[in-house]
Amino acid sequence: MNDAVVAAVASAHRRDWAQVLATTAQLTRDLDLAEECTQDAFAQALRVWADSGVPDRPGAWLTQVARNRARDVLRREAAFRRTLPLLVSDETVPGPEDLIADDRLRLIFTCCHPGLGREARVALTLRLVCGLSTAEVARAFLVPESTMAARITRAKRKIATARIPYRVPSADQLGERVGAVLQVVHLIFTTGHTAPAGPELLRRDLSGCAVRLARLLHLLMPNDTEVSALLALLLLNEARAGSRLGPDGRLRLLSEQDRSRWDAALIAEGTALLAGALRRRPPSRYAIEAAIAAVHAEAPSWAETDWGEIVALYTVLRRMWPGSPVVTLNRAAAIGMRDGPQAGLDALEPLLREPALATYAYLSATRADFLRRLGRWAAAVTAYEEALMLTGNEVERVFLAERLDEVRGHLTG
Repeated sequence: MNDAVVAAVASAHRRDWAQVLATTAQLTRDLDLAEECTQDAFAQALRVWADSGVPDRPGAWLTQVARNRARDVLRREAAFRRTLPLLVSDETVPGPEDLIADDRLRLIFTCCHPGLGREARVALTLRLVCGLSTAEVARAFLVPESTMAARITRAKRKIATARIPYRVPSADQLGERVGAVLQVVHLIFTTGHTAPAGPELLRRDLSGCAVRLARLLHLLMPNDTEVSALLALLLLNEARAGSRLGPDGRLRLLSEQDRSRWDAALIAEGTALLAGALRRRPPSRYAIEAAIAAVHAEAPSWAETDWGEIVALYTVLRRMWPGSPVVTLNRAAAIGMRDGPQAGLDALEPLLREPALATYAYLSATRADFLRRLGRWAAAVTAYEEALMLTGNEVERVFLAERLDEVRGHLTG
């Protein structure tokens, strides 16, 4: 098969999958049928483009083929399909759809409807909006493919049987519903930024999907400062992705990374978006997190990092998000960088009794690092052993095992 055609179809899949599926679903009012027709369109592209060449507008070509296929199926099965529950598409409800005529937005809000559980929202978004295969979604959730297939099927059935509307929420609901969408996008990114388990530190398929979703939301909702803040946060973190592993495949901490490898264009784009997002009063949680990422991104070196500013930002974030012990942990780590390892340990002390962090590897790893820097080797060994026991990512496990060997060497040396 022509490599250029394969590359063109792959590019179109990344860029146009959500639009083709969403526009087809608007016709079919059935997510399963829309997905099937969209898959058929991409399969046809592999065959047809090899002979006719890649069209000038691949997305338009794919959409036309998918919708033609859908019309054929609907005509053939019209009598049967009248007995099935279909997506509700209420075009008479006034609201943001009148201003944002993009079926992808309908699809995103449908997948992230509050009537669905959080895992179902994420799974549907990955499958339908990002175009990941069921096997890839199952891998992200660390469950068998058959389990994920059943979960996605149940979620799609609930959308139909519960009559969840296939539309952007009305103006009075939009603020509440945008938050749910942003939570899903953020969770997808964090899962890809550091995979919870498996042999890879990063899942670029997931983090890349989240960035594309955030860009899409910003394109469709350019005046929403919370959307801008989330996109800024993702871009500023994604800018460092290429330096998080060394040539040997081992983890490189922020203090060890080659900053010349950071993506300057993403940093510039992220900081520009952040400047606008910070004009909102009060700024959103994502804006504060993006501001923390920007302090790191703009520091010429690790030694020149403004830890005072980072501690202050985490203090603001903790007031905004008082129920998150992870924010308190990150603030304690920043205190240790600003004021020394003993101050960091003192700040961590209350978290040792926090039930939500009882199995959180980063608490043990942070504490282990402070103990190592203080030369408290026996306590550091115990903390590294705890962190290693709680960590499922193999790249992180290798790093922790090396640190554990290092501090054990001080005990026996």
